[in-house]
Amino acid sequence: MKSSIKIPALIGLITCMLIASCKKDFLNEQFKSGYSASNTYVDSLGIEAGIAGLYSLAREQYGSMSTNYDFGYGLIPSMNCGTDLAMEGNTYRTQVPYSDYTQLNSQDPIALGIWQWGYAMINNANLLIGSLGNPSVKISDSYRNKTIAEAKFFRAYTYNYLTTLFGAVPLLEEPLSVPKTNFVRTSEDTILSFAAQDLLYADQNLPLITQVSNEGRICKAAADQELAIVYLKLKKPDSATLMCEKIINSDNFKLVTQRYGIDKNQPGDYFSDMFIQGNMDYQQGNTEAIWTVQEAFNVPGGTSNIDVFRRAWVPYYANFSGMLICDSLGGRGLGRIRPTNWATYNLYGPNDIRNSPYNFRRDYYYNDPTSPKYGQLAVATGSDTLTKIFATTTKWNQYYDQDPFGLLTTKDRIMMRLGETYLLLAEAQFDEGDLNAAAASLNVIRARAHATLITSSDVTMDFILDERARELFGEENRRATLMRTGTLLERVQKYNPQSAGSIQSYNDFLPIPQQEIDLNKDATLAQNQGY
Repeated sequence: MKSSIKIPALIGLITCMLIASCKKDFLNEQFKSGYSASNTYVDSLGIEAGIAGLYSLAREQYGSMSTNYDFGYGLIPSMNCGTDLAMEGNTYRTQVPYSDYTQLNSQDPIALGIWQWGYAMINNANLLIGSLGNPSVKISDSYRNKTIAEAKFFRAYTYNYLTTLFGAVPLLEEPLSVPKTNFVRTSEDTILSFAAQDLLYADQNLPLITQVSNEGRICKAAADQELAIVYLKLKKPDSATLMCEKIINSDNFKLVTQRYGIDKNQPGDYFSDMFIQGNMDYQQGNTEAIWTVQEAFNVPGGTSNIDVFRRAWVPYYANFSGMLICDSLGGRGLGRIRPTNWATYNLYGPNDIRNSPYNFRRDYYYNDPTSPKYGQLAVATGSDTLTKIFATTTKWNQYYDQDPFGLLTTKDRIMMRLGETYLLLAEAQFDEGDLNAAAASLNVIRARAHATLITSSDVTMDFILDERARELFGEENRRATLMRTGTLLERVQKYNPQSAGSIQSYNDFLPIPQQEIDLNKDATLAQNQGY
């Protein structure tokens, strides 16, 4: 049942005032009951509430922990626009500095939101880990270890993400219960080594994907895949190779090569089947899904507060004369993200299933029966090609009759799958200098897509990044991938004319939020170069 990890946990203290009898001090407030780590994480019910809180925070990574609309609406476009793959479409104000890099500074609300999300996740994970380390908590050792492993996975995942975007960041190993104003930045390698230890513990104590208790819960392979990324950043490609091969050779996952799921008899193909709500989880037949964040329409606690994947990726076709919102066109989009010309016209080769009309829509037809052009090909010109009609991924298509306006994206989010495992394996093999092995790993992905196979002479870091774009278009955080591989500047200047003139080498990291620097009055929280 998905609901077990969709209901957010109670975080913070909830106090109840009890009135004492008729003595003269009856108005004195006395703390008689309340929630804290010390009295909540004492049994499996309280512990599961804490774990649910971590999953809720994980879901908010690309949403918003509050009604901070500037952060939530701009976050997803900002992680894709201003890269090699995407430019601004129908622009939201907070995404502008991620295309015009001259405007990116330490006051940026996107960087602040990411920082605050990250340390909320880390502190909540620390609270759970610290509480479960207390032997007085009467639970079985196996349950204790598994729960600590989940919390350590989320802590490591968050540290890995923060170091990718900011570089060196403060290391918190223990929970904070009082304000702290003397943070200092810890080296990236130290943070990553700490994360690697968390992930090794998670690998040893998490269940296999076939044994997880509910859809969306973290399995052993998720820890292994995250650890592979950490090892790549630590310049340990041999260790990254072992992690990827462990997943591939486990026999628990296989690439999807046949139609399956709820719409298998409808027009589509086996690649598009993976991105239909109801098909995306491992338990729903997606044999390559390693970790899927859970969302649900019209379920209390079932959605992110501000999650705009569909509105960001689906064009604003409904604002084009002669067009109406419909399910076959992806529901209501706002066209915040427009693929670059390189991604639109040069990314895919012939016969590549990832470029099929079911996966990368290029043609739109007038669908308003009152329009004299009904049924004809919709041809956009001028600025309409930037926001209303353009080619893009269909992975975020979503529509509910009960919600035609489509305020929120309530679609599961594939965070890790086997397709990326092969790409990470190829990257590790390339870093090891084994180009034959890297080509073989890439060819597994390309063969599944019916793309032309390659040889070792074709393998470069650029080609691996191109293949990631073909396979993971709209899934990966493209900015994070290019930052992790140190290729953001080069790829933007090569493929994105909208941003090529403004990006600088120091934009490989985001600015440390000025608000956090100012609050840290008892130590220096150094700013990243250039900001």
